[in-house]
Amino acid sequence: MDKVPMTQAGFNKLEVELKNLKSVERPAVIQAIAEARAHGDLSENAEYHAARERQSFIEGRIKELDAVTSLAQIIEPTSLSGDVVKFGATVIVADEEDDEEMKFQIVGPYESDADSGKISITAPVARAMIGKSVGDSVEVSTPKGRRHYEILMVMYV
Repeated sequence: MDKVPMTQAGFNKLEVELKNLKSVERPAVIQAIAEARAHGDLSENAEYHAARERQSFIEGRIKELDAVTSLAQIIEPTSLSGDVVKFGATVIVADEEDDEEMKFQIVGPYESDADSGKISITAPVARAMIGKSVGDSVEVSTPKGRRHYEILMVMYV
């Protein structure tokens, strides 16, 4: 499998989630299953079925996070520099139609969070900007149609 690029902060967040799932959530759901079993007939026991479903989700997420963290390629943005957009860059762009400025950081797919300004390297906007420099204009297909952005600033913080 391919390496999964991520920042150290993103890796740390996944590690915390994985530790919580293994040491808190997994034991809690095992206890819930045991308690539900004690109530008798499992075929009509909603608590038992809900706990088993929760257990399935937890085990799946643990497996996913184990795989992702083992394939992680930590890239520290502060070790990079220049005015070319690469993984880890914080980019300020202007929409060429209305001059609205946006700021975002390009991160790995498992740490993206649009609300906090972190977009995945696999997102159309990020893919269009990778390799471009300050002053370049890029065209991106978005749900709102084709948009044109000018790259105003590239920072590695």
